[in-house]
Amino acid sequence: MSYPIYSIVIPAYNEASRIPATLQAVIECVRQKGWSAEVIVVNDGSSDATAEVVRNFAASAPEVRLLQNPGNRGKGYSVRSGLLQALGEVVMFTDADLSAPMEEAQGLFDAIADGADIAIGSRWLERTRQTIRQPLYRQFFGRCFNGVTRFVMGLPFADTQCGFKAFTRTAAHTIFQLQTIERWGFDPEILFIALKRGYRIQEVPVSWAHDERSRVSYLKDGTKMLQEIAIVRWNALLGRYSKDVEGIHRPGLVK
Repeated sequence: MSYPIYSIVIPAYNEASRIPATLQAVIECVRQKGWSAEVIVVNDGSSDATAEVVRNFAASAPEVRLLQNPGNRGKGYSVRSGLLQALGEVVMFTDADLSAPMEEAQGLFDAIADGADIAIGSRWLERTRQTIRQPLYRQFFGRCFNGVTRFVMGLPFADTQCGFKAFTRTAAHTIFQLQTIERWGFDPEILFIALKRGYRIQEVPVSWAHDERSRVSYLKDGTKMLQEIAIVRWNALLGRYSKDVEGIHRPGLVK
């Protein structure tokens, strides 16, 4: 059995109207660039026809496969499930709105090819690449949250929350087995774990366009994320991020 080089994971919750265009753009990019890739959509207990739409699309696009969560578990759970079941040597996740165009993944892949274990997209390294900016209030709250996160968790990155990150297979299987946060606040946790485990992380500037349909509420979700930061620090004190993890398994392959 041959395995893809890249796995692209897309968490999806009630995305029936948006996911066809997203998958079309991703598949076109994969084929134009000649990537050996699979595209995994993780349906997070959607109440609309997301799963059916993805199945119909996959009928004519063999690169696409669907995973189903046991109910609505959150973006962090969906990303973890997708990356741990991915077959590629380099695994990544992107948001269903493709705020960062799929073509930008080449920068992440190049960073890993140059020796990084993890490559994270950044909206703030080169602000001129933001083609559609967030409203000012969202920029303000986003930057405040990022600043608090960097200070409390010691994360030296300009952008911890960009939903555009890639990992070597080894790094992903270590980090996501240790992940505990299942909803929006999982990004700082996985970066915290990565630094604690000694992985090399490279931040890569990406083009980015704000989507007005974003479901993140900086008031409600931001408060929850601050609580989750405290959970991460507590987990670290208890040594939960230092424990051994299972090896990497694939059909016909054990590492």
